[in-house]
Parts: sequence; structure tokens; C-alpha cells
Amino acid sequence: MRKSMKKLLALTLACLMLFGLMACGDKGGSGGGSGDTIKLGWMGSLTGDQAAYGTCESQTLKMLVEEKNAEGGILGREIELICYDTKGDAQEAVNVAKRLCAQDKVCAIIGPNASGQCIAIQSVLDEYKISDMSTVATNEKVTMQDGVLKEYNFRVCFLDPQQGNIAGSFVADYLKFNKAAVLYDVNDDYALGLKDNFIRVFKEKGGSIVAEEGYTAGDTDFTAQLTKIKEAGPQIIFAPIFYQDYIMMHKQARTLGIELPFLGGDGCASEVLFDAADDVDGSYVINHVSLVDPSADAYRARYSERWDGAKMELNGYMAHDAFLLWCAAVEKAGSDDPQAIAKAYCEVEVKGMAGDIKISPETHNPVGKSGCVERIDGKNKTYVFETYIAAE
Repeated sequence: MRKSMKKLLALTLACLMLFGLMACGDKGGSGGGSGDTIKLGWMGSLTGDQAAYGTCESQTLKMLVEEKNAEGGILGREIELICYDTKGDAQEAVNVAKRLCAQDKVCAIIGPNASGQCIAIQSVLDEYKISDMSTVATNEKVTMQDGVLKEYNFRVCFLDPQQGNIAGSFVADYLKFNKAAVLYDVNDDYALGLKDNFIRVFKEKGGSIVAEEGYTAGDTDFTAQLTKIKEAGPQIIFAPIFYQDYIMMHKQARTLGIELPFLGGDGCASEVLFDAADDVDGSYVINHVSLVDPSADAYRARYSERWDGAKMELNGYMAHDAFLLWCAAVEKAGSDDPQAIAKAYCEVEVKGMAGDIKISPETHNPVGKSGCVERIDGKNKTYVFETYIAAE
């Protein structure tokens, strides 16, 4: 009896140890796995100057994951979305990327919503061999640097050279202006890349940059720069910045008697602009997709209903397209293996909010993008579609 009890106890302990090992899994692994859920990571700015973008992006993904899971999930498994705030900071983005890869073991990441943060996390993606699909990170270095492809980063948006072409073409060919000023953040990758590309294209089309003024992130007084710009006599002010600074610049410009229109990049297009309705009236923003396109009315209504009347930002459209690509890649891969998903990104094509999206294996950028320019109707607190311009 005693021997039988000892054997039974030993067998029970052995089974418990084996079960424990299976439950813990391989702590040294790099994402994916065979658990009950498929883990998808998201990172972006939920606080800071870009919070409106990050909040919309994360809420969009939560809505889409809920809808997808209600339909049965993907590969017969539910999607588990894990979200973290980067606070709009590059170093925090690195910390978050490490946590998603090493601790949460996601199979892929969507976001973050800024170029500087995307560039900063490259070494983490390489270390864990987990892909990131950037939503609105337009700087060239996000996917390619010094001619070398970033193996694990992809994007659904156009690039700064393409956005520069849209901006320069709009000012020179559409508005018929030949004198422009530029006001930008001297330490921001996004601002620098877009500024340089706009100047290049505008000059090629015969335009003249009559003033080029810089500032440092955190500055709130642009009076000196705007005064110099006013004295230079431009017809428009190009501001490759984000929406909070865009609002402050408008307010101070109007106080100085500058009634010129501004042209902002895709970092300026936000519903928050209408908080300064009269000041921003008549200015322009570049976007990846029209924010007032009637074909997206049903999608905007779904979002608004899910999030208590909230309005859709640009990031809601781009997060939608990134999620579609991720779903297609997982289905193509037939698993949540991170490297199989990364490979599949260049083997699938989806019809998104911003058009048909096919990722180039040579650049990890979408092929054949175009850009939308919209005028800010401050009085009616809406955007007015102006034109689409080919990004290439």
C-alpha cells in the first residue's frame, strides 16, 4: 500500500511539473505561439501633443478587433489586442516595443503614429524578429536607410518625398503661387524630411522660398518667426508640423495681421483644428484620404456609435488599412508565426479606406499611392475636398 501511494504521488508530481512547463511556454521565444488567442500589439501616443491621433488609432483597432472576434476571429482563434502609450516619445516607444515583443509575445505590431518613434524601435524589431506596420510614419528612414531595407518595418502611408511632391504640386500647379515660406520644427524627423522635399519640388516648378524659419519642440511663441515671414511677403506658409503647433501658429499669425493661408502636412489634419475655427479658416491640409468622402460615412458612423459620438481622425482610416493587411497576412501565413507574417505582408493585397494597398518587397512601402488636399472650412467646422494628387 505504501509503495503504491509513493508511486502515485511521484506520478502526480511529474504530471504537475510537465503541465507547468507547458503552461509557461518558452520564455526565450520571440512572439506568436499556440495559445488560445492571437496577440496583436499596438503602440502610439495616448498622451502628449499627438494624443488625438493615438486615441483614435487605438479605439479604431479595438472596434475592429471586437467586430472580427464577433465573426469568429481569425484562423479559428480570437484576437487579443494589447495597447501601450508611447507618450509621443521615441525612448518610450523603444520601451513599449521591448515589452510587446519580450513580455507580451505579440506576433506583430501596428503603429506608432509618428516617424521618430518608428525609426527608434528598429533595433528592437530586428532583435525579436517581429514586424511593425506603421500607420502614418512618412519619413524615408522608417523602412529604408542608406539603401538598406529595414526587414521588419512596413507602412500603409505615402512617404515624405511623395508628400513633398503633393505639397509642391498643389501650391505651384493648383494654387498657382510662386512664393512660399516654411515654418518647421528643427529637431523632428518628420518635419525635416517633409520640409526638404517640399522645397525641392516647389523650386523645381519655378517657385521661390522667401523665408525658412525654424523652432524647437515645446516652443509656444512664434512671433519672431512669423514677423520675419510677414516681411518676406509669401503667398502661403508651408508648415510640416503637428496640429497643436499648427493651431498656435494660426492664432499668432492672425494677431500679427497675417491673413495668408497655411498648408499643413498630414500631421495637421485633425478634428481638433476646429477648436480654432475662425483662425484656421481657409488654410489647407494634406491627407492620405478625404475626411469627408461620402463612401466612408457608414464607417465613421460605426466609430462614432462605438465611442460615444467621437469623430474619426485620419488615424482611424490608416489603422483600418493596417489591420486589414495584418489579417490578410495572418491568413496567408496560416499561423501567428511572426516571421511568416512579415513575409506574407508582401504577398497580399487589400482594398482599404485609402485605396488598394500592395506592399512592395523591395521597399516595404505601399505601391501607387495618391494624396488628398482639403481646405479647412472653419466657419462650418468641416473640411472641403480640393483635389487628389498622385504621390509618385
